[in-house]
Amino acid sequence: MQNLQVLLTFDLEEFDIPLEYGLQIDWEEQIEVGKTGMNTLSDLLDFHKINTTLFTTATYAVHNKPQLSCLSNSHEIASHSYYHSSFQEKDLINSKLVLEEITNKKVTGLRMPRMKQVSMEAVRKAGYLYDASVNPTYIPGKYNNFNLPLKPYKENNVYRVPCSVFSALRFPLFWLAFKNISYALYKQLAIQTLKKTGILHLYFHPWEFADISQYKLPIYIKRHSGRALVERLDCLINDLKKEASFSTINNFLADQTHF
Repeated sequence: MQNLQVLLTFDLEEFDIPLEYGLQIDWEEQIEVGKTGMNTLSDLLDFHKINTTLFTTATYAVHNKPQLSCLSNSHEIASHSYYHSSFQEKDLINSKLVLEEITNKKVTGLRMPRMKQVSMEAVRKAGYLYDASVNPTYIPGKYNNFNLPLKPYKENNVYRVPCSVFSALRFPLFWLAFKNISYALYKQLAIQTLKKTGILHLYFHPWEFADISQYKLPIYIKRHSGRALVERLDCLINDLKKEASFSTINNFLADQTHF
């Protein structure tokens, strides 16, 4: 019988998305919204006793060391580069070192902010074993990855773990889909994808689990934030538990490849 696996992942970062829409938000507030959402999310994950992968910016981690250290006891901490809104190649190694110092655990994975393209050679040289920066679909103005594989593959000796999409249409099952289509439809697409590919790799942001309704963001971004999103994710976890087991990406790859 196929061992179906759910890879539930979160991009733990400063809440800087208002800046993309010309809205001013100070640094302390960006950090606080991210922290508030992570605390709420952590309660839900603890209740369900599931392990996830948290892709964390080093700058968020530096400002929340006790939280990161605590989270690393139950979840995999991976890199989300150093800053969320800027990038230099040196950030790959520097973010890894910062996270390892805070958690006292080896960091093996990377996801670039906004799924930004990055050289796998640079990723390998920085010491990462895998990259989860691939959404194998088309997002207007962002990326066109219709040609990329749907299942984990290797590039330049780095494992690449694509996020899940539905069928040949490559409908993305990422955070915006979870917020903006009916729960019944999302659940159906997710379970069908899980059964077809053997894995379901989903990603969200902890700041979504804070109440962001007061920010003048597009409705498709702030829909179902806060408690409403917690309740929706609670339903999804309960439904997926009936179909599969949950794993961190590092543990999933270790079972598959013995790296």
